[in-house]
Amino acid sequence: MIRRLRALPLRSRLALLVATAVAVAVAAVSTTCWFVVRGKLYDEVDAKLRTTRQSIDLRAVDVAATLRACPPSASSQDEFGRPKDYYFQLVTAAGDEPCVFAAVSAGTVEVTGADRAVAREADRLVRPGEPDGGTFRDGTDTEGRSVRVLTVAAATDGAVFKDTALMIGVPLRETERTLDDLALLLLLVSGIGVIGAGATGLWVARTGLAPVDRLTGAVEHVARTEDLSVRIPVEGDDEITRLSRSFNAMTAALAASRDLQQQLIADAGHELRTPLTSLRTNIELLARSEETGRAIPPDDRRALLASVKAQMTELAALIGDLQELSRQDGPAHGRTVQVVALHEILDVALERARLRGPELSFTADVRPWYVRGEQAALERALVNVLDNAVKFSPPGGRVEVELRDGTLSVRDHGPGIGAEELPHVFERFWRSPSARSLPGSGLGLSIVARTVQQAGGEVSLAPADGGGTRAVIRLPGAPTPPPASP
Repeated sequence: MIRRLRALPLRSRLALLVATAVAVAVAAVSTTCWFVVRGKLYDEVDAKLRTTRQSIDLRAVDVAATLRACPPSASSQDEFGRPKDYYFQLVTAAGDEPCVFAAVSAGTVEVTGADRAVAREADRLVRPGEPDGGTFRDGTDTEGRSVRVLTVAAATDGAVFKDTALMIGVPLRETERTLDDLALLLLLVSGIGVIGAGATGLWVARTGLAPVDRLTGAVEHVARTEDLSVRIPVEGDDEITRLSRSFNAMTAALAASRDLQQQLIADAGHELRTPLTSLRTNIELLARSEETGRAIPPDDRRALLASVKAQMTELAALIGDLQELSRQDGPAHGRTVQVVALHEILDVALERARLRGPELSFTADVRPWYVRGEQAALERALVNVLDNAVKFSPPGGRVEVELRDGTLSVRDHGPGIGAEELPHVFERFWRSPSARSLPGSGLGLSIVARTVQQAGGEVSLAPADGGGTRAVIRLPGAPTPPPASP
């Protein structure tokens, strides 16, 4: 059954759920209503029976003679003036047949052990000046008709007829007919309610799931066409709207990521074309010299080989930067994020920078600082920052390095960066006009920015007072390492 329900569409399941809930609610209300009405009707019948009991004067009946001459004639009917469909009979505790002392339409009420128990307790049940109590029950007459019966001790003015009870009954034909009509009406109303609830549930499901249908259609369209420009209209502020807004944000992010990838491929192709063209030209010149037998002058040959070596070095650096950038952009599989000593990484990067700029002087004020990140990526970022300082420093210049309280400052005394160029320094493959003649891929600062952001920090580049450029990196951490885990 559960598998069949799960196989149904969500719209059908919602409609079935609403119809079932309404059916249960209607059934509960209808059943409660029926029992309440039944109780009210029976209360009215019981009230009539008590009123009838109060109107009967047993002194007008020779109870002993009635019991001796049972069954009597119907002449006593007018004596009490009760309707013909009422039952009046006496019952003794001895188990004799009941004696009718007032005429009825047909038959007598069947006697039960409870009636004879009232007769046996008649002396104890009646108290002077108090009503004689009695018990109510449902019964049948000798013809099988349903009867409501009141059984009381046979007494009048405090005088009790020993071991004798008075039974007063009234047919329940009208009451049962009313209850049957009410049950039929409630059943009809319940059926209409369930059908209406099913139709309403189906309408609500269709209306409520319309945004889901639009979302499904959009997802299928994207999966089929890879068109990430699809957007779902957003209206309101419910859960479906939040889902639609999230889907729009997701497709926008995917579209931006794809655009960045395409731009990266295009930029990488453009950057690779220049060294490859130069390499091809130089190698063709060398090959043609070998094929034609025309020797290239030694100075020109050395220059060609130096150019080939430089272009190969530039290609290797560009490919390495591309790999590093793609690794940072991709999922974080295989990365080791841990607490590392930033001051130790900076010392290693400074040693490499001194080898690349032996003619430069370095001043370093490095304080301990521990951060959480990937050691290799942080070392690559610091090396890139120091390489930029070395690259743009004039011969004999000075590079000032300072690390205090998680803020790393690297200042050179080079030509500096123009204000109009600052917004672009961290873009991929962007190079200032003054740096295009220098070696480099244009990806170094992009790698720095991405690494610092992944470590939860921030990086900025700004002109320094007195000339040159100051690079500032701020990383969250602490001056002391955290306690070792147990």
